[in-house]
Amino acid sequence: MAVKSRFVFLLPLAVVLILIAVFGKRLLDVAGGEDPRLLKSVLLDTPMPDMDLAALPGRFKTMPDDGLATADLKGQVSLVNVWGSWCVACLAEHPMLVEIEKSGAVPIHGIDWRDTPEAANAWLARHGDPYARIGLDPRSHTAIALGVTGAPESFLVDANGVIRYKYIGPITPEVWSSTLQPMIAQLEQEAAKP
Repeated sequence: MAVKSRFVFLLPLAVVLILIAVFGKRLLDVAGGEDPRLLKSVLLDTPMPDMDLAALPGRFKTMPDDGLATADLKGQVSLVNVWGSWCVACLAEHPMLVEIEKSGAVPIHGIDWRDTPEAANAWLARHGDPYARIGLDPRSHTAIALGVTGAPESFLVDANGVIRYKYIGPITPEVWSSTLQPMIAQLEQEAAKP
């Protein structure tokens, strides 16, 4: 019986030591230069999951049905941005998306995640609308298929509809110029080759 009581006493200590080791390793990874926003995605270099998202009602930027489907992501390099009007980090990112759209560097398609159409339209009217197409994902079906863990998250999709890069967090001018813009240029060169 004495052995069991010692084991019961040591079990919580063992659990705490394991947790300290896991958190310590993660902190060392970050301190060693590994960016925690650059999580590997199992979807890299795979086709965009099947989706056929309804259009944001009342928003007819390009055509009456400007929702977002997988087929819309073929034929040119594009940036797919998961956002929501409730998302504080999306608000911080939004001016950069507006600048990217004005530059004409790449079409940006939005997945409005867990939002109401009224809130999304009001948010876009207030802050600008950089999206070529917006699809509604109120029940997270597409977000789950993409492995989204929070907003904003952005996916760089090549001309064949294949996910080539995933970025977690707000796109900043630095991320745009040092990472996304060069990758877009490379993907466009690849698409131009016969």
